Amino acid sequence: MSLRVLAGLLLGLVLGPLAGAQETPAAADLPPNPFPNRVPAVELDGGIEWLNASGPITLKDLRGKVVLLDFWTFCCINCMHVLPDLKFLEEKYPNELVVIGVHSAKFDNEKETGNIRKAILRYEIAHPVVNDADMVIWRKFAVRAWPTLVLIDPEGFYCGFISGEGNRDLLDQVVARVIAYHRAKGTLDDTAVRFDLERQKQPATPLRFPGKILADAASDRLFISDSNHNRIVVTTLAGQLQAVIGTGAIGAKDGGYDVAEFDHPQGLALIGDSLYVADTENHLIRVVDLAAKQVATLAGTGEQGDRFPRSHRLREVGLNSPWDLLALDGVLYVAMAGPHQIWSHKLGSETIQPYAGSGREDILNGPLNEAALAQPSGMVTDGRFLYVCDSEGSAIRKITTKPDNDLKQPIGSVTTLVGASDLPGGRSLFEFGDIDGEGAAARLQHPLGIALDKGSLYVADSYNHKIKRISIATRDASTFLGTGEAGDAVDPPQFAEPAGLAIANGKLYVADTNNHRVCVVDLGTRKMQVLAIDGLTPPQSGSSTGPEGTTTAAIDVPPQQIAPGAALEFAVDLALPDGYKLNPQASVTYRVTAPKGQTVIAADAVNARDEAETDGTTARFRLPLASPSGKVALQVSVWYTYCRDGQSGLCKLGAATWNVPVEIAATATASAIRLATPPAK
Repeated sequence: MSLRVLAGLLLGLVLGPLAGAQETPAAADLPPNPFPNRVPAVELDGGIEWLNASGPITLKDLRGKVVLLDFWTFCCINCMHVLPDLKFLEEKYPNELVVIGVHSAKFDNEKETGNIRKAILRYEIAHPVVNDADMVIWRKFAVRAWPTLVLIDPEGFYCGFISGEGNRDLLDQVVARVIAYHRAKGTLDDTAVRFDLERQKQPATPLRFPGKILADAASDRLFISDSNHNRIVVTTLAGQLQAVIGTGAIGAKDGGYDVAEFDHPQGLALIGDSLYVADTENHLIRVVDLAAKQVATLAGTGEQGDRFPRSHRLREVGLNSPWDLLALDGVLYVAMAGPHQIWSHKLGSETIQPYAGSGREDILNGPLNEAALAQPSGMVTDGRFLYVCDSEGSAIRKITTKPDNDLKQPIGSVTTLVGASDLPGGRSLFEFGDIDGEGAAARLQHPLGIALDKGSLYVADSYNHKIKRISIATRDASTFLGTGEAGDAVDPPQFAEPAGLAIANGKLYVADTNNHRVCVVDLGTRKMQVLAIDGLTPPQSGSSTGPEGTTTAAIDVPPQQIAPGAALEFAVDLALPDGYKLNPQASVTYRVTAPKGQTVIAADAVNARDEAETDGTTARFRLPLASPSGKVALQVSVWYTYCRDGQSGLCKLGAATWNVPVEIAATATASAIRLATPPAK
């Protein structure tokens, strides 16, 4: 693909000649500028708060970096699908590229900074995010859809945008060419950067954002998708720990409980001793043999697929964010959130196919293949119909099932039990709120979980932080539990974006996702308690928190003679650029390595990373001496973080390493070794 075509695709439109926008002819040894018609970018002000950063970030802070602005909202499945692409680019270009998330909310609940913080933690985002609650930045960049990515070059010029998902390869090529051009021009700054990530401030918890839950009264078992721990937890209904399925590491390995891996699993379905798992971010359906304690893969390739109009073999089709599962009449139904469809698999067969939903994102009623769904995320059945949480449409849908249906050409219909539907121009997707009422008059806000008991549906009205109860017969929806405010109180009960529900023995089990807990509610008295799971601990393995620093080539220092004493003192002068100061929220750290078996320095003082003292310009640390004389070859490394004025949200990582030959001698007069870092960029 040509550079011009790449640029045109990224722009989404071809920028015509603008006054002052044309570049002067490039030097003969420079590659061509990928975006010769670039224009100055507008500033990033207008957000109400910054997250994953120690403060606001400006275009001046970003000068020298390739910047991708990710306009997203945390409910959006397409936005979720872009995150792995951004992570890929961030890891490939760690020192050249900075991604900034611009969170421009769809739902009211998504405008709250605290809820965005939870989403950042849940999605394990490792770049800064600005809360654009009033959509100021959205309007400044003329964005019209979620997700949209905007490219800004190292000189602060707007290059263009691209909307939607599935553009990893294109973005990779474009970013690589922008980097190559600005490196050749001398306008690229490849100094490592550091952000104050929200996850660094969080304590470990036994459960981490549990998504879905399944209660089986017959076997006295509770199955919990411990989603951000990438595992399934099995307890009794009273909370006695029985098993943990999966290591906690992100992956897709099959095998025993102690080697199997998942990637943010969600929905569960139980048939006998077979537990089916929607392995959401692996885009797989897994099956656990509870008797043999083995995990296998039932469907999917491990790659994200698209919507398909026909049947496919189980292991040859890419699934797309399977979010919930339900078994009925020998059929496994799959809430496929990505393509806005319900899929079906006849258990024992070799195929899987769409069952309901055209693939269009909307709330439209009609025949199975013509109706439109919007990110279906939860399912339950009364034996005749599927009742589905259509989360992006804030509606509860009712879908026909028949035991003898031809799954390749099923007959039936989709209607709407609660919430708006069939409004022109996709307006149903924006008819949300917190209104008790009947049928089309009721309003929910991004419901995710659903359960059934005695003719009533219980709905996890996630963004309203409530449990709603809906009469199937009358379509009346009313608040059952919850204050409407996120919280963790037990009396009166509060929730924080609950996502999964299950019922057994008159008890409602709630996956209270953002509170990292499971709650148990007596359906008769509405009294609630938190389920205690004794013995459950966080997994030892899991997703990485990222590098602690950066490395540089070692600088050779002349031999240093030091007088005997209690300790060897070091003073390291930190050369910071004009206008920059040390980040007060980050420590200056050091490590001194020494050959094995040396006897000059105390053994417990070397080969470990520790914090130095600093006065803002000099770092100081000391190593206890173990001998009054002797020689040793030390390697000294120092890491530090510096920001514009010491408080910018974008901080750079500085590092220096020295090879320091040291001799402790009675004739020496010096008591300390003084080093200086090379000038930082």
